[in-house]
Amino acid sequence: MPQDAEFAALAEQFRPELIAHCYRMLGSIHDAEDLVQETYLRAWRAFDRFEGRSSLRRWLYKIATRACLTALETRSRRPLPSGLGAPSDDHRVAMAPREPSVAWLQPVPDALVGADDPAAIAVRRTGVRLAFIAALQFLSARQRAVLTLRDVLAFRTAEVAEMLDTTTAAVDSALRRARARLAEAGPVEDDQAEPHEETVRTLLDDYVDAFTRADLEALVGLLRADVEMEMPPIPTWFTGRPAVAGFLAARVLRRDLWRLAPTHANGQPAFVVYQHTGKGRYEAYGVQVLTLIGTRIARITAFNDPNLVPTFGFTPALAT
Repeated sequence: MPQDAEFAALAEQFRPELIAHCYRMLGSIHDAEDLVQETYLRAWRAFDRFEGRSSLRRWLYKIATRACLTALETRSRRPLPSGLGAPSDDHRVAMAPREPSVAWLQPVPDALVGADDPAAIAVRRTGVRLAFIAALQFLSARQRAVLTLRDVLAFRTAEVAEMLDTTTAAVDSALRRARARLAEAGPVEDDQAEPHEETVRTLLDDYVDAFTRADLEALVGLLRADVEMEMPPIPTWFTGRPAVAGFLAARVLRRDLWRLAPTHANGQPAFVVYQHTGKGRYEAYGVQVLTLIGTRIARITAFNDPNLVPTFGFTPALAT
């Protein structure tokens, strides 16, 4: 049908930024992709009634936001371990068992959200991209919607009010509450410039080399003194170089046990992680996302979920 071709030609260009928007709302790349698919289905069905009184982009955001709000009525926030309890500064602490019942925050591949995502501006300003997404989870669903539409995507107050079928006064009130809550729960703006691209590349190469060779001394040299490490779905997390290094030495690092493939997630350097299984191959283990400050690693967020690996476009296993 001509209408099908017209809709696809006009609407498909917005898919990456809509995935990013739904991801910010839901904290899950899998849920975000499902909600964007639902958004396009709803929009396609109603396209013959779209009168152009607003831009197509704003209309799609309206549909996507309302779909997310409906979904969030029956879903709890997606935390990281750092959002549930205090860290340990002693690697000898008993590790809590995995908590598969918790809907954990997931990373998002940069390739899915596109380089032109409007959130990239906010991301560069804060310098704590994954932390920003985690902080959004502390907001109510409606506050999350208002803050992302206003502060991240820069829609006007009147436009947001129309999208959410509310008043401009209600939008302003929700935005004030959201900003205050985010200031309490969210990341502090980092005043240190990110390192030069060549410096980052060298740092990441050194990290992969040290990790795969199980060279603890080399790895420790890449970490900040206040480095943190968390590993959903394990609630236990660590703070401080001695605790992180001690945990890695005692429970993680073994020569040739791991293979790390570079990628990008949440606008940050990341790795798809494979573990040697003893069966002549390395099998998908999860995704690590690194937060850098200056020329050192400030946080290692290890999402130990093999189901994330295909989302990043990688195979489930590697040959030895």
